[in-house]
Amino acid sequence: MNIKIIGSGSLVPSNRIKNDYFKNHLFLDENGLPFKQSQLVIEKFKAITGIEERRYADANQVASDLAFKASQLAIDDAGIDAETLDYIILAHNYGDIPYGKIQSDTVPSLASRVKKKLGISNPKCVAYDLLFGCPGWNEGVLHANAFIKSGMAKRCLVIGAETLSRVTDPFDRDSMIYADGAGAVIVEATHDSRGLLAFESATYAIEESDYLNFGPSYQHEQHTETRYIKMKGRKIYEFALSKVPLAMQACLQNASIDIRAIKKVLIHQANEKMDEAILKRFYALYNMTAPADVMPMTIHSLGNSSVATIPTLYDLIKRGEIEDQSIHEGDIILFASVGAGMNINAFLYQV
Repeated sequence: MNIKIIGSGSLVPSNRIKNDYFKNHLFLDENGLPFKQSQLVIEKFKAITGIEERRYADANQVASDLAFKASQLAIDDAGIDAETLDYIILAHNYGDIPYGKIQSDTVPSLASRVKKKLGISNPKCVAYDLLFGCPGWNEGVLHANAFIKSGMAKRCLVIGAETLSRVTDPFDRDSMIYADGAGAVIVEATHDSRGLLAFESATYAIEESDYLNFGPSYQHEQHTETRYIKMKGRKIYEFALSKVPLAMQACLQNASIDIRAIKKVLIHQANEKMDEAILKRFYALYNMTAPADVMPMTIHSLGNSSVATIPTLYDLIKRGEIEDQSIHEGDIILFASVGAGMNINAFLYQV
């Protein structure tokens, strides 16, 4: 028995926030001292991350709203009755945060909220949230795989949704990275040899657990009680380059797949330079240069929407909405991510 993706959907918010939005922001360093020229900060930011704009949710939306809309599209795409779902697995990190507020709302679970919005009355459709940093959606697929192969489920809805724009410190230049969005897939059992071929997942928490954390504003005299998403960028970069290519390699080894069979590498969209370096190092393990079109990117226009980036990327490619990118039956795709925990994972999938 194996699993296959039979439908996908994504919600890309309509609010485009271009880099110029930040040109009058006062950015401070960790010591609370100002960067003198915001425009130079923005230009350097774009050169490193590749981000030109990002998307923010509407003021009347929270993460579970985005998750619901992406899920409904995935259900429609799969052509299934939502009542036949055995599990709803919703990966996020910060819950529902109303616009202009600072308190996260996670009770009931976001997955239960999506189940209610979908109108699913079947009590045996189990809904739960998954907190695993940016690799959360990938890990949700691995959970679905375990449930299906164990006989506990036949069909699962796996969602990644986040509104990172609600947890950013306006004085931190890293706030320009983050975005909002949601992506979802329907996964079901199959006796086809295609589907999930191999996976790798790990948590490094001794030295690495605080590389991404919740910390105080860089404006030390105000916002003293509020906490925001903070990251140690250099530490994360070095960690990702050392761990993610090896996880990707392990997938190939576990499946006995030649690297030349990979048609696409769908990697978490956090930083263009970092992703390019990960890809380069991965192919270097095989003394190869990465093919020019193997790693589609959405970070330029969508920013980093955490758990939503990979399912959104997959859905947009499948729908033909990314120029010169496509996915065909039989293609082998390598999914990979890294994020808070510090967690890494990867899985190899044949369409």
